[in-house]
Amino acid sequence: MLKDFETKKREEKSSLNAEISELQSKLLGQQQLLMKAKLPVIVLIEGWSASGKGSLIKEFISELDPRFYHVESPKVLPESEERFPFLYQYVKSIPVNGKVTFLDSGWMENVVRKYLRHEITKDEYRHRIRQVNELERQLRDSGYVILKIFLHINKAVQYDRLFELVENPATEWRVDKDDLWQHKEYKRFMEAYDEFMDKTGDIAGWHVLDGSRHKTATRDALKLLVQRIDRAVQEGRYEGITSEEDFPLKEMPKLAEVDLSQSMDDEEYKKELKKLQNRINELHNIIYRKRIPVILCYEGWDAAGKGGNIRRLTYALDPRGFDVHPIAAPQPSEAARHYLWRFWTRLPKSGHICIFDRTWYGRVMVERLEGFCSEKEWRRAYHEINEFERMMTEWGAVLLKFWIHIDQDVQLERFTDRENTPEKQWKITDEDWRNREKWDEYEVVVDEMLEKTSTRNAPWYIIESNDKKYARIKTLRIIVKALEKACEKHFRRTME
Repeated sequence: MLKDFETKKREEKSSLNAEISELQSKLLGQQQLLMKAKLPVIVLIEGWSASGKGSLIKEFISELDPRFYHVESPKVLPESEERFPFLYQYVKSIPVNGKVTFLDSGWMENVVRKYLRHEITKDEYRHRIRQVNELERQLRDSGYVILKIFLHINKAVQYDRLFELVENPATEWRVDKDDLWQHKEYKRFMEAYDEFMDKTGDIAGWHVLDGSRHKTATRDALKLLVQRIDRAVQEGRYEGITSEEDFPLKEMPKLAEVDLSQSMDDEEYKKELKKLQNRINELHNIIYRKRIPVILCYEGWDAAGKGGNIRRLTYALDPRGFDVHPIAAPQPSEAARHYLWRFWTRLPKSGHICIFDRTWYGRVMVERLEGFCSEKEWRRAYHEINEFERMMTEWGAVLLKFWIHIDQDVQLERFTDRENTPEKQWKITDEDWRNREKWDEYEVVVDEMLEKTSTRNAPWYIIESNDKKYARIKTLRIIVKALEKACEKHFRRTME
């Protein structure tokens, strides 16, 4: 792309200004169309330092209603300072339906710069290329309009612009050592940018524009966005199809096959609980120092004992190092984005623990059964969830998923106890009883969920919870074993 790029001939300035003005007016008119069609738009502007990315964004937004767009300038932190997954800051910035986000540099600059600095390995580089493609496909399949632009200038033009900025006391702050390093390594960067665009252009194609011709680049960029929005409004939301990629799966039993007779007496329970909580407290200190992120996911039947299970875990933890996220129906701002967005934004920073009481699996359970998403959407979600969880484990997170399991008779006993105990009545709702009537339907979808999403890197653990004491101890044992394994793995890696 860049090696063969030809600089455009200069065009008449008055003609370009007229075209730009007309396109800006069209773009302003499209804002209402986007809101009506509930189409979210992401415009990613990458390019060389001093190629005019900021100026181009200024031209994009000059006539737009500021209530309906957002400009984001993500930072490229050194890998040693990153506390969240690679794609976290970009997913966090995606717009709600009907609005536009402009990204002043993004995942390309992040990956290329870190790879050329040897902050990430070749394998990590390949992982991030794949993750970019997965994210773009997931967004596209959920109806996002994605436009990716690269502003290209040659080395001589870049030198002149950087020199001009540095020589002016009012603008010298805009040039940092990374800009100068990029100029010095221009050839290496060009090869890396070309490779990145080649490997990430299938879902949303790249458009290389001439950054040395500001007016021409502005006209071409506006035209691309106006045309892309027109096409999206006419075509409506894109309905993606489920990917054919296979994930290595762990064989899971059907819920009906699980033996729920396990139990534990009080004396053994108290002894084991104290021992496991002490060990978890020790491990919490280690994972904090080693910056190992931990994600714990709890799903299960109503009244299965998720809350009590979580309480026995959190009692052992430093309250400054964990968060519990009870997940209910999405808020309007959450429902207006990709369904995984509200979980991305709740991820822990490295060294911390986050506990999800209900999770992204609502997509293939309650949202599926209650008709809150289409069949194509919930079928696609199995693969999207597996991709999301693989991103988390490639980041280095300990990811554990628990299905807290009881039978119908035990659930009825616990529902009745809640209704008859004043201090517990807040725990029981009409919706709980309504869901109980759909037990058989839920059992079918849970079995399918376990079958399709219990991967080797993120397996499901079925926790037999007819006896709550047994369930709590089994869960804590699994957590201790996983944390010890993660700490040992981290130690081996640092010794290599």
